[in-house]
Amino acid sequence: MRGQIQFLTDLGLWISSLDQRVARSLSGDLQSPRTPEGVVPLAEEHLSLTFGKKVNRISKIRSISVFATTPQEPATMARAKSASPSFGSLFSGCGGFDLGFVQAGFRCAGAFDLDPVAVENHNKNLGSRAIAWDLRNGLPKDMLTGVDVLVAGPPCQGFSLAGGRRMNDPRNQLLPLAATIAATIRPQVFVAENVAGSKSGDHKSYWESLLGIMKEAGYATREFTCVGTDYGVPQLRKRCLVVAWRTNKNLPDLNGCSAGGVLRDVLGNLDGVSNHDPVQLEPDSRIAKIARRLRPGQKLCNVRQGSRSVHTWDIPEVFGRTNARERQVLEALIRTRRRRRVRSSGDADPVPIDVLDADLGFPAAPFLQTLKTKGFVRERDSLFDLVHTFNGKFRRLEWQRPSYTVDTRFGDPRYFLHPSEERGFSAREAARIQGFPDSFVFSGPTKAQFRMIGNAVPPPMGRAVADFVRLALND
Repeated sequence: MRGQIQFLTDLGLWISSLDQRVARSLSGDLQSPRTPEGVVPLAEEHLSLTFGKKVNRISKIRSISVFATTPQEPATMARAKSASPSFGSLFSGCGGFDLGFVQAGFRCAGAFDLDPVAVENHNKNLGSRAIAWDLRNGLPKDMLTGVDVLVAGPPCQGFSLAGGRRMNDPRNQLLPLAATIAATIRPQVFVAENVAGSKSGDHKSYWESLLGIMKEAGYATREFTCVGTDYGVPQLRKRCLVVAWRTNKNLPDLNGCSAGGVLRDVLGNLDGVSNHDPVQLEPDSRIAKIARRLRPGQKLCNVRQGSRSVHTWDIPEVFGRTNARERQVLEALIRTRRRRRVRSSGDADPVPIDVLDADLGFPAAPFLQTLKTKGFVRERDSLFDLVHTFNGKFRRLEWQRPSYTVDTRFGDPRYFLHPSEERGFSAREAARIQGFPDSFVFSGPTKAQFRMIGNAVPPPMGRAVADFVRLALND
């Protein structure tokens, strides 16, 4: 019981903190979502937790509380019969996944997300009833009752390889929570998506919990991995999907619908388009000096060799000068730190000086000392390693290739650079790479726009999933 209470407390604290951060980023006319007075959060007895060595995992949630006090929403909204099948959306964000379903002829019966900026954008662009809502308390009363399909895109930050991948990140619990809501309202089909990291390592226990909940509720399940280039977007974005259904239909494989193309295909004719406000780098800035050294397809990277990696010692005007022997030592460190492994984690380890001497064929000690002084090398417990060990920043994209994954940092030139200009990307450029039409206008602070775009499922991928889901629906 104590562990259950602690989980709920941790999750509540995280969401409360997020509420406060989001609220501070908004204009004065928007407010953070708040739980109505008199509403009781999801009760402890609704959770059955399995406590393992490494994760407190939701294995089953028997029921979901609904609120006595809810936003005024007709109970018949989701039940209304229509020529179009209906769907509800959990953790909807600004509506990338939902837009794909709408384009495929589905009718949105309601969408929920904690971020009020994303909800505002969802409503403005999709004309649907999106609500800023804390889903750990369940759904508002009578909402989504009778929907044909439920889709969910729970937060991925706790699973993403680009983040900290903390096992105890409270957001991880929202993945099986989405399945619990689905098992409660019982749509014909449930679809959940997340990053590939949600199915790797110890983190896969959350994904397995989701599958267990749906199977126990009587649903058949199938899992798929989708890459953006196979679903109409020029982007190497990979997403994992589970489709769960309780109809008597046999589903085929989910295959790609169209080639995604390359960057040049989507980044033309941008003059006068909304959300396109490119910011050129200041010519004398540190960032601009680094950017000028990088050609399309290259990145700033000290831990890899080859023509696509530019090292800090290759940019003396920013990081300082080195001589030929010092550069030999630095190149030897790149080779040996990955060859001589000690730890089971990571992909490299610091190197003892005798290993460097053997690789170089001459004593490394005097050069290591000068490289420490210059800030290129660090020493700990008589082991040496490079100072900058990130595997790629300032990635300059190429016109004739697909983009890297568009994430929430895509507008930051320290991570991604335009193929031919000394700048990062505009929000509209990021949105086009994601497959959003220009008619989808993003509002709110620029940082919030990139957050919404980077967190979204590409609409063309959503459209392909929606077309596939139709095959599982009863006539």
